[in-house]
Amino acid sequence: MSHANIALFVPHIGCPHRCSFCDQNAISGASGYPSPEAVTAACETALASLGSAASREAEVAFFGGSFTAIPRREMLRLLDAAAPYVRSGRIRGIRLSTRPDAVDGEILALLRAYGVTTIELGAQSMDDRVLALNGRGHTAADVRRAAALVKEAGFTLGLQMMTGLYGDTPDGALATGRALRDLAPEEVRIYPTVVLRGTRLGELYRSGAYRPPDVWESVPLCASLLDLFEEAGIRVIRVGLHASPSLEQDLLAGAYHPAFRELCEGERLLTRLLRQLAGRTPGPVTLVLNPRDRSAFTGPARRNLSRLSALGWQPRLAEDPSHPRGSVTPAFPPDPDRPPSEN
Repeated sequence: MSHANIALFVPHIGCPHRCSFCDQNAISGASGYPSPEAVTAACETALASLGSAASREAEVAFFGGSFTAIPRREMLRLLDAAAPYVRSGRIRGIRLSTRPDAVDGEILALLRAYGVTTIELGAQSMDDRVLALNGRGHTAADVRRAAALVKEAGFTLGLQMMTGLYGDTPDGALATGRALRDLAPEEVRIYPTVVLRGTRLGELYRSGAYRPPDVWESVPLCASLLDLFEEAGIRVIRVGLHASPSLEQDLLAGAYHPAFRELCEGERLLTRLLRQLAGRTPGPVTLVLNPRDRSAFTGPARRNLSRLSALGWQPRLAEDPSHPRGSVTPAFPPDPDRPPSEN
């Protein structure tokens, strides 16, 4: 089913902590939280664009802050603006993101009454040491408890994780991925760390105490996480931060690329192809792929083709619209030294 977010950003509001990496204003491009009138206007705009499809596809989405930690009066004003669209069936539901330690049975009952359908929890890591080093203010146990409550209450559960955090390792991020997978969320977001001005990570980076993984260090790890979640039937709805002028202006270092997911998909395609090429003598090879996979597979500046060439392969691309998405099939010229049945 198609999905559309009617996105409204609530930066910092309600959050009792300032995590090492966090500058929500730069990440979201927003400097204040939305008014009820802004919620109404966003819903009306979405209805004008989507029409009756909004009842099947659209969720009002409160992102950026810790929504359930907002002062109750302010939270209810925003929900009061969104709820009539859900109760009337014109919009499918309400989505929000929050902290694992800002969820309990009472708040979940309230959210259910307002038509909230999806709750995303910012887990970031399942290593208590990494969480403490980055000032998260919650533990892995809080994530497990909150995830169980959200699922028991009948909401769609989303979980968010980060890679490359201060004190973390690739193996640690994979362990976080496995721990989140075992909580059986319906959705996951993967955010490689970016370092922004005005954050504690920015200070650690400038002092030399922290070196974040760059894009090409992060791509293989995030590609492996994509495999891990998708093999478990978990939908990965985002990899990498949304591009925004404010983010790019405040960026100091880290794994930021406006098409980061496509880089990861290209890595996955190449990895699968190399498994098929294993044991073969490098040489000319025709690579059959769906034309919609061509950009991801070739990579920026034809990077993946250059990697194949460096291994001795002479690749030629052949596009086939009927070829299954997400795979590349090698075809080899006949080998005169092998029986026809083995070519």
